Amino acid sequence: MEASLFQNVDCVSLYVDNMDEGIAFYSALGLNLLWRTAYSCGLGMSGDITEVVLVTKHNPVVQFKVESVETALMAYAKAGGKVELAPFDIDIGRCAVVSDPWGNQYCLLDMSKGKYTTDAQGVVTGVAP
Repeated sequence: MEASLFQNVDCVSLYVDNMDEGIAFYSALGLNLLWRTAYSCGLGMSGDITEVVLVTKHNPVVQFKVESVETALMAYAKAGGKVELAPFDIDIGRCAVVSDPWGNQYCLLDMSKGKYTTDAQGVVTGVAP
């Protein structure tokens, strides 16, 4: 059996009007603040594999982690998927928006630049390989 193109569900993004209120609500449900920027934050679930990412600037989306976005897009297109938005840089690596043959859209992302580094309050201070 071939290895899965998707390594894991990296995150599910949810829109909130107010970041502090969103953090308070999801923290009350047991999620832990992992990192925070001006317009988004990552909340960890048990096991810290998949994050809930709260956003104030873009629509909700599912993001699948892949080893390399560019390599994944070749396999994705070969299988019949469509690239909706070509690869672009994000803080931690690369991302692309794709759709399957039924019109479901989601993101593929890699962490080729590393993971966020944070201070004691979870505020992002940089990216480390």
